Amino acid sequence: MTERGERLRQERAPSSVGRAAMVSGVLIAAGTGLGFLRDLVMADLFGASGSTDAFLVAWTIPETVSPLLIEDAMALLMVPVVTRLLARGDGLRPLVGTALPRMVLGLSVITGALAFAAPAVVDALAPGLAEQGPAVQCVRLTAVTVVTFGVAGFMSATLRAHHRFGPPAAIYLAYNVGILALIAGLSGVVGITSAAIGVAAGSFLMVAVQLPAFVRCLRDAPAPAGSVDVRLGLAAIAPIVVYTVTRQAQVFVERFLGAGLAAGSISHLNYAQKVAQVPMVLSLLIVTVTFPRLARASADGDTAQVARRIRQDLAVASAMVLAATAFLVACAPAVIGVLFEHGEFTSADTASTAAILRVYALGLWGQTAVGLAARAFFAGRKPTWRPAAVLAAGLAVTAAIGGAFAASAGTLALAAANAAGITLAAVLMLAGLRRGVAPVPLRRIAADVSRLVLAAAGACAAGMLAAGALDAPVLLQLAAGGLAVAAVFAVLAVLAVLAGPDLVAPRIASRPLGGRHRRGRIESGDSSEQADRTDSSDRTGAAAGAGADGGGHPARAAGADVPLGRPLR
Repeated sequence: MTERGERLRQERAPSSVGRAAMVSGVLIAAGTGLGFLRDLVMADLFGASGSTDAFLVAWTIPETVSPLLIEDAMALLMVPVVTRLLARGDGLRPLVGTALPRMVLGLSVITGALAFAAPAVVDALAPGLAEQGPAVQCVRLTAVTVVTFGVAGFMSATLRAHHRFGPPAAIYLAYNVGILALIAGLSGVVGITSAAIGVAAGSFLMVAVQLPAFVRCLRDAPAPAGSVDVRLGLAAIAPIVVYTVTRQAQVFVERFLGAGLAAGSISHLNYAQKVAQVPMVLSLLIVTVTFPRLARASADGDTAQVARRIRQDLAVASAMVLAATAFLVACAPAVIGVLFEHGEFTSADTASTAAILRVYALGLWGQTAVGLAARAFFAGRKPTWRPAAVLAAGLAVTAAIGGAFAASAGTLALAAANAAGITLAAVLMLAGLRRGVAPVPLRRIAADVSRLVLAAAGACAAGMLAAGALDAPVLLQLAAGGLAVAAVFAVLAVLAVLAGPDLVAPRIASRPLGGRHRRGRIESGDSSEQADRTDSSDRTGAAAGAGADGGGHPARAAGADVPLGRPLR
């Protein structure tokens, strides 16, 4: 493809943004749904036992590699590099010829090391695990994802830079199809190992589903015009990598401590966590829509607008996730029973998982707030280590509480430790926003969230009463509890808005993004810092420009690929 042709294609790209977003959303939702179906199938076939614990220890490898090589570091490094190549007319070939072989070689070495040291890896991740043999076998099978996820992530970032979003959005759909197919075909022969074989096969499908589009990009690219230096992005990507690994380390702590508990404990934790993640992921998907405006305001230096955006997004996300928390705490036994209590998953497994889910749900607001705050940090011009440092502090609290009480309180202590650690990290990260990002009104945010917490507490009590008072099948109890939670939360939330009219910042949402400034204060009453007290006409013009195109600043385009939760896979 000529430079002129590429430029024309780029100019036409905005007209198809809506269609691309719709297709991507459908494919991502389908992949997430199959991921949840995968967990339901595994619960039905294998229950919660020592063998499922063994697989979940091996599952730690793709769980960790995915955010590093597909969702975070790879995207943030490669999208800007490819974009620069396209801008100067060099195309894709120089990058593929230099970076891809080196990356595959390096990741292959890591894969070989993991396979060779699989017994030591299992000992490190889960000392005292009841079924170490199956865990070692599963680790050797899942280790291949280090290479395949790396190649899949390279392709995904490249295709997105070329404004081709369909194939990258389909990777987890293909991945889970592979896992489910191998479980269906081999579970009766090799048991839980079929899931590990499926992980390896599914990871190759992630590459295959993108290969035709990637080859077309490579074929249409002009001949190499020079070497490519990817080192420029490493300084910016290092904080993202450390942040991602630190957040994932919560799972390491749980499985490390859970390995010494009764067989099936790690599985109960995993099933409860997968259910609890659903509302968190949904709330962050809503907030993702507003991220380009946040990035643009940050790029323009409009810290007052950044502060307003953070507060409004946090109010909306908090309302969603706290309503879901009320429902999960009120109806946890019914939710787990309906979803999982089939086949090998017994009523005892339901009781244990439901108890964990109720405790896990208490940390959902913290998970969501951390994700939202991290967006604001990573939208800035310079790389920042604060999110990683704050998560490290939360991780230390998680490890301390879990280590102190796991022996006496079991899996409930691990779930409580997770909730306490992530909530502390959320509070510290929100506080850090005021010093490092924008003049966020912390007292008003605390008041907003406190009112929503009270509404959620009342809704939870109503849901428990409605579900418990109904002598009916579990599905009807679940429906009654859910309706009671939704109705009561809606009423109490409206009353909370009347008690504090700016709860979700409606005046901010209804006027132009720039707003009007009065003697260094924005209209909502939030104080602005001295650095924000600029000429109001200049500020309004900058903000209006951000709202006009609805997109992120070109220098921050890669930031849209930053995932902030642990999405269902």
